Amino acid sequence: MKNKIFIAIDTKSLNKAKSIINQVKLENFKIGFKFGLEFLNSKNGRNFISKLKKKIIFVDLKLHDIPNTMSSAVIALKDLKIDYLTVHISSGLKALKEVKKVSGKTKIVGVTTLTSLDSADLKSVGHKRSLKDIVTFQAKLASKAKLDAIVCSPHEIKFVQKYFYKEIITPGIRISSKVNDQKRVMTPREAFKQGSDWIVIGRDVTKGNIKGNFKKLSDHLGQ
Repeated sequence: MKNKIFIAIDTKSLNKAKSIINQVKLENFKIGFKFGLEFLNSKNGRNFISKLKKKIIFVDLKLHDIPNTMSSAVIALKDLKIDYLTVHISSGLKALKEVKKVSGKTKIVGVTTLTSLDSADLKSVGHKRSLKDIVTFQAKLASKAKLDAIVCSPHEIKFVQKYFYKEIITPGIRISSKVNDQKRVMTPREAFKQGSDWIVIGRDVTKGNIKGNFKKLSDHLGQ
């Protein structure tokens, strides 16, 4: 089975996005492309995505609003033919169910707790429960809402799997020792070993020599 990897297109430059996509041609991986707030909010980003053909498209907007606004946003995005779309699980059960009702063929991906946060960060914004408890509650809610996939740190995969049985997508993946703005990180090999279905990787492969970086990734995974 091929390892499944979402490449994060973290740029607002169309030329950079095209360059990354054109250089990622690897038979030993199943590849998708993740576009976030930076790209979607750039002048021509939405139009660029609308013209992509035969690509797995992951739109990472982390929708978090009242139920009507979230479901309306999903309907507004339908022309993009999105494969995966993120929403915050903390939006609540009603909002998640409303989104699922209108999602059609788009897989709704519930985001648990951002990998840029740790227990101290959560405590600073008023959370009294442990990080593990919070993510466990979120996994249960995602399952109850019948979401199609979940995003969590690779460190939380084992206890998310106890309550959520569909696709697990893990950001916070690093080949190198640089963690950048992530705190709960893991290598690709470790994440797949933990049970990740998809890993999300950006700067480690998209900065510098992309083909060379993918060679390192391939070597890391023993492919």
